[in-house]
Amino acid sequence: MRKADRLFQILQYLRGGRLTTAAQLAEKLEVTPRTIYRDVAHLIGSGVPIEGEAGVGYLMRDGYDLPPLMFTSEEIVALVSGARLLQTWGGTKMAAAAQEAMVKIDAVLPEEARRQIGQVNVHVMGDGSASSHWRDYLDRFEAASEANIRMQMTYADEAGNQTERIVRPLGVWFWGKVWTAVCWCELREGFRMFRLDRVSDLVELDRFRPQKDQTLRAFYETEAYRH
Repeated sequence: MRKADRLFQILQYLRGGRLTTAAQLAEKLEVTPRTIYRDVAHLIGSGVPIEGEAGVGYLMRDGYDLPPLMFTSEEIVALVSGARLLQTWGGTKMAAAAQEAMVKIDAVLPEEARRQIGQVNVHVMGDGSASSHWRDYLDRFEAASEANIRMQMTYADEAGNQTERIVRPLGVWFWGKVWTAVCWCELREGFRMFRLDRVSDLVELDRFRPQKDQTLRAFYETEAYRH
């Protein structure tokens, strides 16, 4: 979790004048109490009215709130449309995160901006295929690309022929109703893009060390990508 996200979460937990210990915050945010001590000191130094001390607990005086987020009408349309797109066509975790993000944004928006969210007339329609197994696969490929995890899978080509592959995920791309995983394929010894709706029997293996010629940057420099 980024420091900025962690500071925001600490403020959320301290709302309402609740006495909260560093140990409780550390458990919720999955960091050490020492990290919480530093974060709270940073918030206090920034002018947030937090009272208390290490070993006792912290509370935030009533009346303090985050400055309201200010978005233009066009920005609100973009945010709502993006969230709705992920809720319909994203992975399971992506959809949940998009919904949670909108709840948090709505909580700190001025009243007029909240009304604009409800008036956004951009909708994303699905045909039911987004609820299939590849929503889970999308989350897993995305996580594997972040953590450098090799994946083993069965892949079917356009004709239905299946091959067993071990791949190194580099990222996921959305093409409009179709998600693909950009990978380094160990079987073909090259970059390949795999449609997630043709993947089955997906298994996480071990971590891999990124190689200079097998990165997403290297993929972007290939003739196949440029053309």
